[in-house]
Amino acid sequence: MRYISTRGQAPPVSFLDAVLAGMAPDGGLYVPESWPKLETKLATSHYATAPSRLIDLLSGDEVDCDEGGSVPLTNEAYIAVPCGPDDKSWRPKWPEAVTPLRQIGPGQWSLELFHGPSLSFKDVAMQLIGPLYDYALERRGRRSTVVCATSGDTGGAAVEALKNRERIDLFVLTPKGRVSDVQRRFMTTSGASNVSAIEVDGDFDACQAIVKALFADADFATRAALSAVNSINWARIVAQSAYFHTSAQILAAGGPVSFVVPTGNFGDAYSGWVAKRMCAPINRIVLATNENDILARALTGGRYERGASRATLSPAMDIQVASNFERIVFEAVGRDADLVRALYANLAQTGGFDIPMQALAWLRETFDAVAVTDAQTLGEMRSAWTYEGETLCPHTAVGRAARVAGGGAPRVFLATAHPAKFPDTVERATGVRPELPIKCADLFQRSEKFDSLPADAEAVKQYIRERSRAWN
Repeated sequence: MRYISTRGQAPPVSFLDAVLAGMAPDGGLYVPESWPKLETKLATSHYATAPSRLIDLLSGDEVDCDEGGSVPLTNEAYIAVPCGPDDKSWRPKWPEAVTPLRQIGPGQWSLELFHGPSLSFKDVAMQLIGPLYDYALERRGRRSTVVCATSGDTGGAAVEALKNRERIDLFVLTPKGRVSDVQRRFMTTSGASNVSAIEVDGDFDACQAIVKALFADADFATRAALSAVNSINWARIVAQSAYFHTSAQILAAGGPVSFVVPTGNFGDAYSGWVAKRMCAPINRIVLATNENDILARALTGGRYERGASRATLSPAMDIQVASNFERIVFEAVGRDADLVRALYANLAQTGGFDIPMQALAWLRETFDAVAVTDAQTLGEMRSAWTYEGETLCPHTAVGRAARVAGGGAPRVFLATAHPAKFPDTVERATGVRPELPIKCADLFQRSEKFDSLPADAEAVKQYIRERSRAWN
């Protein structure tokens, strides 16, 4: 299995090379040269079976998930790990179910993705990326500098997955004042010497632009052995597509399943499309955005155009350039890399591009899009509490508030974060302040450590040069 760039000017690479690189050297994103079919029934097995089977297919057998040091890769990610190096006892990684599926109404289900160590759906993929990176780096005898731009949840999940890993130094960039206190503390309180949390004086798009600038500097990227764990990383797409496969298979007796996905960077929504492309019984995918509605505008109006980033009650979705959208544009234009390259040159130069009409029609065959205001978000949170006794995080509420015609198909709403990550917003909507789960109840007693930098790529480069053990 080989991986090609959406912009067509980088040589094909293997699965592990695509995972370790994160981004292609021509500025594009890696996708498989061809799409395999997944014919295995996954819903009757332990959850770990799904990502294991997907990696088997999408790595071309380059990765053996039964390997991985003392614990097989997917077992370490989703089942249990030893309590210590010489300890024969085991510590479970998740509750009984990794991604519980709960009925919330006739034909409506909630897929709970927030039971991991940082209380976010990002954990489902990141907990696999940790052992997968170790596996790849050990086989290659290398170290890696991992960078992560985060609007809130990705950073905490990356820290929980990569802290204390000998071959990795992690640098997390987060926008100053644009994440909740709980989100920030998951990034700043690990105490791990290989983790550096950086507060950037700018919004998420500024953080994301810095990461792209690091990769665009070929000499720096090579000398730092740079890798990224943002949603552009192919391993995250593979791991996230697993829960679309399993939940769709569980509910498929009622016909193909539709999913409502709160989204900013389009990674989770694209993962749903990947599952559909690999034959999961999926009908439609609804993109639920907040007031940073570039994706909703693109799907309804046909123009993908950057706007001003707005701070909302759902900060992890405060994004105006949805990186993974490039991958679906590549498919929508018939894998014409020259056209993708031209479209994204227009985005860089003018701030937007018109989606070709045939490509727009192709996108609309699978995707719907709805923009949700802060007022609607609060209203949905209040309604869920009043009528169901359920507290929702504001991102989950954006999804629940996205109303589109369903056509009778079973509908799954993705619940993307634990409400305790956003206690102020939940309390504002419901009058109830959610408590952190026992496993992280001491979060506010832990010492914080972070550095502040300007929104300047050169400043971040110098910071990394001084701290990365991979630098050469």
